[in-house]
Amino acid sequence: MYFDRFDIVEAHYWFCADYHGGQGCPLYAKLCRISEYYTPSPLAKSWIGSQPSENAQEIYGDLVAEQGRI
Repeated sequence: MYFDRFDIVEAHYWFCADYHGGQGCPLYAKLCRISEYYTPSPLAKSWIGSQPSENAQEIYGDLVAEQGRI
């Protein structure tokens, strides 16, 4: 499967948003850096509401599995 930059950034944004542990967490810092150039629609309050591409969903799933969150 081909992953473009948008798929990767979108998946990492939502992973960090869903799993950061607060302002002192490295995932929160990463979320802030990503937010400088990517922010989803204000209507997308969660990963589910954002309607990510299939590629982004696969990357997100890999991130979750890699971090042992499932």
